Amino acid sequence: MKTRRIGTVDVSAIGLGGMPMSIEGRPDETRSVATVHAALDAGVTLIDTADAYHLHADEVGHNESLIAKALASHDRGGDVLVATKGGHLRPGDGSWTLNGSPEYLRAACDASLRRLGVEAIGLYQFHRPDPKVPYAESVGAIRDLLDAGKIQQAGISNADPEMIRQANDILGGRLVSVQNQFSPAFRSSEPELELCAELGIAFLPWSPFGGIARAGELGSKFAPFARVAEAHGVSAHQVCLAWLLAKSPTVIPIPGSSRPATVRDSVEAADLTLTAEELAELDAA
Repeated sequence: MKTRRIGTVDVSAIGLGGMPMSIEGRPDETRSVATVHAALDAGVTLIDTADAYHLHADEVGHNESLIAKALASHDRGGDVLVATKGGHLRPGDGSWTLNGSPEYLRAACDASLRRLGVEAIGLYQFHRPDPKVPYAESVGAIRDLLDAGKIQQAGISNADPEMIRQANDILGGRLVSVQNQFSPAFRSSEPELELCAELGIAFLPWSPFGGIARAGELGSKFAPFARVAEAHGVSAHQVCLAWLLAKSPTVIPIPGSSRPATVRDSVEAADLTLTAEELAELDAA
């Protein structure tokens, strides 16, 4: 597996997004653990989770606990950078809410530490801006967690360029990652991707296939991806990930998965080289 860098840590060029294993439509625990193990066997060393990845109000942190269990039962589990997030909530009725207050983020981090069973979280990310809380206060709480040694590295998610610059300033130049939505169907984060490339900050595209419900339609909705895939004898999903990797050395896709087979398919994208002509065709799709 080829590697890329998040701050001071080298990780696999393709990560694993844990959300599908814990929200609506999630599989049983046995299959989820098998999915994580398949990722580890394939060389994945970055897993992205969040305390909000759960279904019911009484199971906050379901995905964090699941990931921790899967890692503990595999001999390569200790080699993984686990990235989690705080500031987004699920009341249990299917909706998503926000709480970016410093008090909440401190408590959320402590709870994530317990669920993950670690002394310091490898990468902790502010999940989503809360319009009721000044952004500087939320990021300031992340800075304080970093200074206190509760987290080893700090990131943000769902941020615009101004927020990226502000967060990096508040963190004293220690912002290591930005996690934004980016896919063939959603390209409005191109300015953020370009800024991260300029600053040397890892850019982690979430929902790179367009979201759980639409991932299967990637090839049919974006014909160039299907054409390039056919030419290489691979899936359109592999082509999509290779396209993202080609955008910048700072890009590290984190496709979500709940099946071992899809994990194995995704990681092969790290070795797929697309021509300049193919990349231009995909950019224009």
